[in-house]
Amino acid sequence: MPNVVERAKVGDVPAIYGLLKSLSTQGLLLPRSYVDLYESLQTFKVARVPGEPSRLAGVAALQVAWEDLAEVRSLAVIPESRGLGLAQELTKALEKEARELGIRRMFVLTYVPGFFAKLGYREVSLDTLPQKIWAVCFNCVHYPDCKEIALVKDF
Repeated sequence: MPNVVERAKVGDVPAIYGLLKSLSTQGLLLPRSYVDLYESLQTFKVARVPGEPSRLAGVAALQVAWEDLAEVRSLAVIPESRGLGLAQELTKALEKEARELGIRRMFVLTYVPGFFAKLGYREVSLDTLPQKIWAVCFNCVHYPDCKEIALVKDF
């Protein structure tokens, strides 16, 4: 049964929170609060475990950063669903939505740049993304010593 990527619903927030919290404690991504998740829920796509529609297999969010720039945020897949192409499906769903919105460039900050490189993203200096630095990074506990790698993809 193929994975279906769909818009997240309010009832998905506890599972999204749990998945992101689990990965943030491993240092794989930044945590997000319940408040942040509810406020940005419309930016999230989810994929459900085949045969278990109430259980999430993965999540990702599209955050518009500027008139022609958007970010892949909070891409996460549960351990038992990794290696099945789900992260790629979620990323492609975000890219499709970004193109529909008129976005011409996507970026991501990640600890796993190889995954995104396979999808056509190229590494850039974080300094080339001033919208991200001033909107989010500047207030992050890791700023200015961020270890994430910035990658971009032009459409």
